Amino acid sequence: MTDEYTRACLAIEMGRSFTTQDVVGVLQYLFVVRGTPQQTRSDNGPEFVPKTVRRWLERVDVKTLFIAKGIPWKNGYVESFNGKLRDGLLNRELFLSLEKYRWVIDRWRLDYNHHRIHSSLDYHTPAASLRPVVFFRLRLRLQNTTELPNPNSLTHRDTNIGGLVK
Repeated sequence: MTDEYTRACLAIEMGRSFTTQDVVGVLQYLFVVRGTPQQTRSDNGPEFVPKTVRRWLERVDVKTLFIAKGIPWKNGYVESFNGKLRDGLLNRELFLSLEKYRWVIDRWRLDYNHHRIHSSLDYHTPAASLRPVVFFRLRLRLQNTTELPNPNSLTHRDTNIGGLVK
């Protein structure tokens, strides 16, 4: 999963199988950590098409933008990212276990976010371009409330997860 604005790789999940509950779990985590987006864009892959995922996204008030089959250029950010992942890592490694795969992929993701510059980000890294966004969101939250957010609460008034709305 990537952020179209910052080009950051938010998550790379892998496994022998990946269910719709796994997709919802990853999205819940990302929404708690990064905030709930206005919309998500995905292809019509088997993990995003099920009604369970679409209903959950509707409950948390996130619009879905599906890419039509056979038109990958409509999702250019992800196609570009997938090419970099494939050329820069997957075609160069031999993975003997799922644990090694997860470790190597996570190290690559951290390197991609913190060390790889992007021309579309004025030659900054995704992590560097993310800092102003995070501070801006935090400042807005603090300006709009008289109390400080409780980081331990998943039901904070500015949080919208798992069907629990504000």
